Amino acid sequence: MVSYFAGITSSTLSFIFVVFAIGALGYLVGGIKVKGIELGTAGVLLIALVYGILVHYVPSFTMGGKTITLFDSAIKSNFGVVSNIGTALFVTAVGLIAGPKFFRSFNRKTLAYILLGIIIIGIGALTTVLFVLLDKNLSADMAIGLLTGGLTSTPGLSAAKEVAKDPDQVVAGYGIAYLFGVLGVVLFVQLLPKILKVNMKEEVAHFHAANAITIPEPKGKLISLDPFGFFAFFFAVALGCFIGAIKIPGINFSLGNSGGTLLGGLIVGHFAHIAKIDCRIKKETLNFMRELGLVLFLIGAGVPGGVNFVANVKISYFVYGAVMTLLPMILGYIIARYVFHLSILNNLGSITGGMTSTPALGTLIATAGTDEVSSAYAATYPFALVSVVLAAKIILMVM
Repeated sequence: MVSYFAGITSSTLSFIFVVFAIGALGYLVGGIKVKGIELGTAGVLLIALVYGILVHYVPSFTMGGKTITLFDSAIKSNFGVVSNIGTALFVTAVGLIAGPKFFRSFNRKTLAYILLGIIIIGIGALTTVLFVLLDKNLSADMAIGLLTGGLTSTPGLSAAKEVAKDPDQVVAGYGIAYLFGVLGVVLFVQLLPKILKVNMKEEVAHFHAANAITIPEPKGKLISLDPFGFFAFFFAVALGCFIGAIKIPGINFSLGNSGGTLLGGLIVGHFAHIAKIDCRIKKETLNFMRELGLVLFLIGAGVPGGVNFVANVKISYFVYGAVMTLLPMILGYIIARYVFHLSILNNLGSITGGMTSTPALGTLIATAGTDEVSSAYAATYPFALVSVVLAAKIILMVM
């Protein structure tokens, strides 16, 4: 009987089971409302982090003479694949949604988004340098890890590892700061409208009126290859990965899969066709892909994040990481509101882009009730991405 149960347990605790169980429990927790506030999809991240923390202490156990492995280097690699696929799905969907209007809406407000992306990362970089100078026990490698984790920037982490003296310190810092980096921005975009008592229906109506753009219909008869638009979506992902792999000589910089797939989605969404092939995708399909991608990203990044958090956390490092999240975000919001005079939805959209926070955009879309806010994210994100990669490399080379 014990051996039979062990066999079931071994099968039940397969990687696929864990992924979907985390997703199911996450939505269950995310649906719980406390005084009108709910975590929503971020509940998936919370459960993923809890699972990561638990398996740090119990990575495997023995039952009926069989060893059941919950987490090891191979499983960690699997979670990395899940995270990468999730990022590609989510960011491509965001690009395809924003694409029809993105390139047709360039104006002075677009310049504000570009500057905000650079300013937010600049504030984070200056904060990082300050902490290294004040704390002699804080290495530049650990500090950059905290910065990239606080900004949830995987491309920044990858860039930092290339030039770091101790890449393991960078990864450790990323794991420590990542937890607050995600939840901090998610809660900020959800709670701030409530604190400011924003009438979301009025703001959404004003937002739509201010961002109304006529999208021309493609000329000529187009061929639809499939009813769901999967060809166009997969083509956008493939194009984005190709763009993301292109490296700029000298500084060894590339957009990576996240930045590349965003640009791929924007391009395909803008042109809406390839020769005679129709690349328009139904909104329902894009919403589904966006939500699925977000969930997979949260699970894939959350579990290793929970493991790294427990393995490397120090109170001082956690505080540094939290400040690297809060200071750029709050100052970025103030600058967007009082200097660039952005509306609350454009403001928060640009903050999620400037903080390179994929989960926060998902939360903002749910809070606002419209995916049009992704346009501000799409405009800010690429410049923030480039800035955090360059900042990470420059700080490590100088300090």
